[in-house]
Amino acid sequence: MMDDVPHTSANLRRAPVQQRSAERLARILDACAALLDEIGYEALSTRAVAERACVPIGSVYRFFTDKRALAEALALRNLRAYEERLAVRLAAVPASDWRAAIDALLDEYLAMRRSVPGFAQVDFGAGAPADDPRRAANQRLADRLADRLAEHVGRDPDAGLRRAILVGVEAADALLQLAFRCDPSGDPEIVAETRVLLRAYLARVLD
Repeated sequence: MMDDVPHTSANLRRAPVQQRSAERLARILDACAALLDEIGYEALSTRAVAERACVPIGSVYRFFTDKRALAEALALRNLRAYEERLAVRLAAVPASDWRAAIDALLDEYLAMRRSVPGFAQVDFGAGAPADDPRRAANQRLADRLADRLAEHVGRDPDAGLRRAILVGVEAADALLQLAFRCDPSGDPEIVAETRVLLRAYLARVLD
């Protein structure tokens, strides 16, 4: 269960030190994810999360100051899970085949978007409150992907690659939002166009 615990930088007031506490934290985050799918971020409350998780409200406040901190912790748990899934996928992709690596990045995101509770609401960033715009989450994701991709293909994650990955993340984010607006499972034609766009754009820095 400890693998489900977000990093202590994830707005936690107190990091769990015992297995029982870690399990309770994971249950709270699971409840938050389920409620995000049901009622959305705006209607989310710490009391509703506590009731769904079957824990006292004080247990929620032991870890989180508010629902923003809850959503941020869930987003970082999603990011950790995404990176773990990528590590498995990329291990089977030859370093010379960067296009297959890009496909893996996109495919794993789509798989999580379609199956992970709460992911559609927060993915890798909190519920986009005014002081934490979506671009902050995209920058964080782009930084991680630049490091991961550079390591995979055996090059330095220089400024040019980081800039290109950030542009690719921002473009893919906009297109995938469109794809999921058009189809709850992600419009396959728009997803295909997203794949074409990423491959064509990133060829300038990866070929």
